[in-house]
Amino acid sequence: MMHEVLRRHVDSGFVPGAVALVAHGDDVQVTAVGHLDVEGTAPMARDSLFRLASITKPITAAAVLMLVEDGRFALDSPVAEWLPELADPKVVRTPESPVDDVVPAQRQITVRDLLTSGAGYGFPSDFSLPQVQALSTVQTDGREVRLRPEPDEWLARLARIPLLHQPGEAWLYDTCSDLQGILIARASGQSLPDFLAERVFEPLGMVDTAFEVPAAKRHRFASYYRGGDNGLELADAPDGQWREVPPFPAGSGGLAGTADDWFRFARMLLSGGNPLLSRESVRQMTANHLTPEQIAANPVFLEGQGWGFGGSVDVAPTRPWQVPGRYGWVGGTGTSAYLTPSTGSVAILLTQRGVDGPGGIPQMQDFWRAAAAPE
Repeated sequence: MMHEVLRRHVDSGFVPGAVALVAHGDDVQVTAVGHLDVEGTAPMARDSLFRLASITKPITAAAVLMLVEDGRFALDSPVAEWLPELADPKVVRTPESPVDDVVPAQRQITVRDLLTSGAGYGFPSDFSLPQVQALSTVQTDGREVRLRPEPDEWLARLARIPLLHQPGEAWLYDTCSDLQGILIARASGQSLPDFLAERVFEPLGMVDTAFEVPAAKRHRFASYYRGGDNGLELADAPDGQWREVPPFPAGSGGLAGTADDWFRFARMLLSGGNPLLSRESVRQMTANHLTPEQIAANPVFLEGQGWGFGGSVDVAPTRPWQVPGRYGWVGGTGTSAYLTPSTGSVAILLTQRGVDGPGGIPQMQDFWRAAAAPE
């Protein structure tokens, strides 16, 4: 059935190809359909590489929790020790206020605020707000990984922009995951790519996940497209933006990898964290930390879902594929990865067509529906 679902979207021309991995316990099914590019130069395969985009976010959050367990900081520690640029944040008086109408933050930003996307930086559903317009000049499209300067300069620019909300008050998308990445680098004394490679990817056997795709692997790397007036338009080739580590390795979405690599990460969470995290860290990571009011305030991104650390958490079975406690996220390059602790299941879909919303495209919904269907 999964092959038929994916084949339909490839045959329609919506995507050149796709790889899907669906696991129920030890039963793992992988389906690869189509090609790495529109020219059909090579077939899609189980080990094809994709730009993971925002399904990077759970991996970054797990790395922060590893540093919590190392004793570098606590969840409620102010981030100012490691991110002094954010030691004295200002907040716009109201979300609609101009960026020069500010008040002091009522408290410091904490590590927990970064993990729950509650620091006051990030995208709401209304992109027309003056603060959000200013933020967009710094928090550029994460799929364009070479747009940003190196992390210190990026953070200095961000710190000149006031917060949209008081710390802990509202959920806002994306920026906090990039702040997590800088926090990891500064607290560990390693670059984010080096920390993830040593502490996450190597222990889990995630041999193909990194912020770059070396020349020896590019024959497996899918071209990346966006929809245009004349069909699919090439946005990035295998020897393009991922040819080397960019100046800003983005904790929000800079990784490339395979379905099996993300599955290895998911199995770590389903096992209770072994060998990276404690069971309590995994519990907090995959639990909803938002109030109903915070969820309702950002319908564009959350669509009724809650948020854990680095990923969404289903709070109600409002759609056939949703199960309370299902954790994961989607990526703007056409990726999706979720795990369900109560059932031990994992569903991963990797494509190479950009999307503009977290879950509205028929292809992803068809996949989620098929993955959730009883065998």
